[in-house]
Order: sequence, then C-alpha cells, then structure tokens
Amino acid sequence: MKAQDSVLMLAIGVVFWIGGTLWFQARGAPIFESTAPRYWINFAITPVVTTAACIGIILWRRVPTHAWASAGLLLAIPGMIGEAILLSHFPQMMPRMQPVSAGRYGAFLFATYALFLAIAELVTLRANG
Repeated sequence: MKAQDSVLMLAIGVVFWIGGTLWFQARGAPIFESTAPRYWINFAITPVVTTAACIGIILWRRVPTHAWASAGLLLAIPGMIGEAILLSHFPQMMPRMQPVSAGRYGAFLFATYALFLAIAELVTLRANG
C-alpha cells in the first residue's frame, strides 16, 4: 500500500468516525432506547452497511489484497480510539441517550469493527496464503 493511501485511510477513518458519532448522537436514542426488535434489526444491518462502505473505500483506492488488514486497521483505529474516549464520557458526549445505553452502543460498535476487521484479515490471509 502506498504511503499516501495509508495517510488517506487514517484520515477517512477519522472522518468516518466523526460522521458516525454525530449521526448516532442525533439519532441514537430511537435505536438504542426503543424496542428490542428495532435495536436488533439495526444491530444486524449497521455492521453490514459499514463493512460494505469500508470495503468500497479499500476497493476505490485499489489496495492490494495482501494489504487489506493494514488498510482495515487504518480505517478502524481512529474510531476505536474515539469510541473508547466516547464510552468513558458517554453521558457528556451522547446527552440525548440514557447513560445505560452505553453498553448497547459499545456492543453495537464492537460488532461493527469485528465484522469489518475479520473480513479484511481473511482477505489478507487468503492473499498471503
């Protein structure tokens, strides 16, 4: 992967995290604090959509398959660090949601990062196999 792509992946990761956080800050309560079916539907759909978007970014930049794991980490790490900070200050950073929703939000994020990073790693392992 080119150095400029590494920097771009990191920058896109920051922008992606900020955008997602702002969206969930505004729209999170109806997802995390309504009915169980609404939460679980979103829990199933959001990781798939997010993973598809991240794979689309990797394909757009024509990242070689042997470097997908690295590209995936560069996309995900800004959000993972940001979410660690956010979850430790959840009531202040997500004031429209109840503090008890932090656990659901964290599980939601974990599933999203896990799906994307697992696919990126599998693609890399297969390429290097």
